[in-house]
Amino acid sequence: MTGKSAARGAPYFKVRRSRVHGRGAFALRRIRKGTRIIEYLGERVTHQEADRRYEDRGERDNHTFLFIVDARTVIDAGVGGNDARFINHSCGPNCEAVIEGKRVFIEAIRTIQPGEELNYDYQLGRSADDPPDVDEIYACRCGQPDCRGTMLWPAKKNPPRCASAGKRPGKRPKKASRGASHRRSAR
Repeated sequence: MTGKSAARGAPYFKVRRSRVHGRGAFALRRIRKGTRIIEYLGERVTHQEADRRYEDRGERDNHTFLFIVDARTVIDAGVGGNDARFINHSCGPNCEAVIEGKRVFIEAIRTIQPGEELNYDYQLGRSADDPPDVDEIYACRCGQPDCRGTMLWPAKKNPPRCASAGKRPGKRPKKASRGASHRRSAR
């Protein structure tokens, strides 16, 4: 799988196994700062429909391809999505998600070298009804020196330590973050 650039049709990245989590997106060529790499695509649904689709999963299952666009719309990249859904989280990202005209784009925030994994900070939101171990459920495995230990935002004052990027984790969108990303409420 490859993420194709809009301008030339040549792929910016290829999806392959990631040491951070599952599959990831890896640069095939140098990507300059400011480059719009790919649009986050999938079926557009309501928040209620997104919750319904994933209600059967346990509260410890943190793996979805949902991205909040606005108060009415969520993109479910698990249905009709593209390779943007494989871009992993990092606390020290090289990309960011940008919402423009109800569309979500992934852009480089610094120059990315060939072979480097693409990533952005998901900044998943917290809820009042989160289980006590929510930071462990959404543990970060980016391996960055400034890792906050969780994909959730804002970080707790004493977050858990980040798992090493070398360890294999379990299974697993103005400027946006995947904190604009949808997370099911704990039930």
